[in-house]
Amino acid sequence: MTRYAADHVRNALVARWSTGIGDVAVTVAALPPSPAGPPATLRLAAQLTALSAACWRCYTHPVGTSDQHEPGGRGWYRQRERDAFATVVPILTRSDRFGDYLRLSVSTKVGEIAERVGCALRALDSPELTAQVVTDIAAELSAVEHAERDDLSGRARQAVALSREDASPLQVAQADAFLNRQPFGSEELITQIDPAAAAIAAAHWLHAAAATTGRHLHRDPTQVVAESGRLRPLAAESLIEIVRAISFGATPRQTVMPLIRHALHVAEGHLCGVTDAKRRIAAAERLLARARSRHPHLDVGPGAACLPITSLDPARPALDLLDNLIAGIHGCWLRYAGHARTRNAFSWHDPNGDWRHERHAELFLTEVRQEAATRHQHLL
Repeated sequence: MTRYAADHVRNALVARWSTGIGDVAVTVAALPPSPAGPPATLRLAAQLTALSAACWRCYTHPVGTSDQHEPGGRGWYRQRERDAFATVVPILTRSDRFGDYLRLSVSTKVGEIAERVGCALRALDSPELTAQVVTDIAAELSAVEHAERDDLSGRARQAVALSREDASPLQVAQADAFLNRQPFGSEELITQIDPAAAAIAAAHWLHAAAATTGRHLHRDPTQVVAESGRLRPLAAESLIEIVRAISFGATPRQTVMPLIRHALHVAEGHLCGVTDAKRRIAAAERLLARARSRHPHLDVGPGAACLPITSLDPARPALDLLDNLIAGIHGCWLRYAGHARTRNAFSWHDPNGDWRHERHAELFLTEVRQEAATRHQHLL
């Protein structure tokens, strides 16, 4: 999403958005003098930021992921929000406070926020500012539409910083191509691909890396991931779940998207399904019982347990999962390299260590690519 700010030093309204590796900032308009002072321009910036967030939510929570399309259902509401895009510019350019679009706008979040932006613009009473803001908002709406069509170029690139409830097969295929070139991740993967799609492809490659390392260590792929010392406990939990499910025949999409969707629900204050919650509560109770038996002098009650509701960061689940998956692939390589060093009884610090390190890295990547190719039909 785009964040707007009032630069009171340059007296300008600015906008910035993420590109995956940093933010881009542009000047939207010069700010006119206002009798209301700086608060008026700050209110405008705040409402523009809220409007961008509401519009991008239509991208991250698309109509197609909901199966409730009857009136009053989730899909029905999402379709109304998406349809409200057509009302935004007319609302902003309307000279009066009321009009034909009021009925629809007050029933959708997009329209409601557009009304507030219009009020903020009328308070500043600058036709030039209004025209420039409308131009920028039109570009923002166009960016959302481009992202929906899998075009993440230009301003639509901010989609790479968002977590989506769905993933495009085209984006997954592009991510797979990037990972085939560099299984340890690349800048292209985080700046050109929707992170949910990139995570699906990365799950496929993590399983290939774990299976490759497992063959050399005589370990199950799940054990390879579980024994990696480079992962945070919650990261290891999600990766073990993914690798185990793929090993038993699930597709990467079937393992990745439920994790991301669950975290998105948690971010909105919802806990969907109680099975996982029961499992976490039971584990916490066992931990508390063990603590009480080992340290009876301590007052360890239920309030001492802090339960993670999801293994992903709810604020950025797709990005968090993608980071974990790439770290997991690297962890598999370290296990592979450690086994190779032990088996061949040499140190990377000996005169030929660098050469041997590069040679084993080439062998590892070749085997991982071969393993990924054998299961490619399960990716898409």
